[in-house]
Amino acid sequence: MTQRSPFRYFKTSPEIIRLAVMLYVLFPLSLRNVEDLLHERGIDVSHEAVRFWWHRFRPMFANEIRKRRVEGMKASQWRWHLDEMFVKINGERHYLWRAVDHEGEVRESFVTKTRDKKAALKFLRKAMRKHGRPDVIVTDRLRSYGAALKDIGADHRQETGRWLNNRAENSHLPFRRRERAMLRFRRMRSLQKFVAVHASIYNLFNSERTLSSRPNFKSNRAAALAEWRGLCAD
Repeated sequence: MTQRSPFRYFKTSPEIIRLAVMLYVLFPLSLRNVEDLLHERGIDVSHEAVRFWWHRFRPMFANEIRKRRVEGMKASQWRWHLDEMFVKINGERHYLWRAVDHEGEVRESFVTKTRDKKAALKFLRKAMRKHGRPDVIVTDRLRSYGAALKDIGADHRQETGRWLNNRAENSHLPFRRRERAMLRFRRMRSLQKFVAVHASIYNLFNSERTLSSRPNFKSNRAAALAEWRGLCAD
């Protein structure tokens, strides 16, 4: 039995829907900014339509990206960089824990209200359950990491240093730009859903420009766009 297309009840073409969702997630644009960009290209849609497409298709796009990347490459187990960043939700400080591998891909994101040992343990167990245990875990000097790693028997894998965790620190920047454009978040649940989708799409399009030649960068960018345009295809 053939699977039905998720776009079957929409008058707008799948190409426009994919473009709108990509612009909204990948770049620091508001819904009205996306509406204006589409209008400049002769596409007349409202920002509320973009919002609806985002809520409707984001889990499908993210799941398909993750599925293809797992099938196409072996999960990196060499080195993980762990770091936490604060995010305000309705004026209250929360913490976004993130695991980034040595190639700059976001492996896991997890939102908590605290950054104590219990929160670090939940984050580590979730990440390792999905992706396995890395050989080296680079962290900052937050004591919660050491206590949590000791509980799961991985404290000997931990490394700390002044500049060792720059990979994780730099990976926060795209999310910070996206957060400012969205005027922050209102619920932990919506933040958790967004960071999971944002990480998947960012991993697809992320390319180390400074570490590759211009022809290789163009080739990788074209491959990422081709994969994006094929998501949820008929």
